[in-house]
Amino acid sequence: KINTAQLAAELGCKVVEISALKGTGINEASAAAIEAAKSMEKTAPKHKFCGSVEHVIDNIEKAVLHDISEEQQRWNAIKLFERDNKVYETLGISDMQKSHIEEAIAAAEKEMDDDSESIITNERYIYIANVINGCLKKKNRGMTVSDKIDKIVTNRILALPIFAAVMFIVYYVSITTVGSWATDWTNDTLFGEWIPNA
Repeated sequence: KINTAQLAAELGCKVVEISALKGTGINEASAAAIEAAKSMEKTAPKHKFCGSVEHVIDNIEKAVLHDISEEQQRWNAIKLFERDNKVYETLGISDMQKSHIEEAIAAAEKEMDDDSESIITNERYIYIANVINGCLKKKNRGMTVSDKIDKIVTNRILALPIFAAVMFIVYYVSITTVGSWATDWTNDTLFGEWIPNA
């Protein structure tokens, strides 16, 4: 169960519970989104990446993005870190600035042994996991019946003997008992008594 108050505190925002199945909370979520959009310029980013990434983003903000509005600096710095060509074109980054940014990104990639886009993606997932771990409480329901059966029939030692036993039972039932009765009834009763008299 998610503790919405704690989640809101972690994210520094308002959390609205909705249910698509029941159709509840949708209007409240829309109203909260509009309200958040209106106060967007007052919202400061809460999420921080690891030290190496933060250092590069801060470097990009100071070297290249100091002349744009403070609210947009971080987002643009992250997009430049990810080497987003559209952002490079929109901001009109010069070749000298691009070279400076590239050096900083290359140093972070070497240190973290990954490409810039994957580094940002991974950092976002780490942040999401931390928020969820702080807010989500899972009930320990134990193993289901299906899990217990799977644990036995997929056991590396017992699986083949169980399979052989099941196949033997299927063969035995179909040939000696049910199969034999069905064959005898078909031959003796259906084709022996009923159809010839028809």
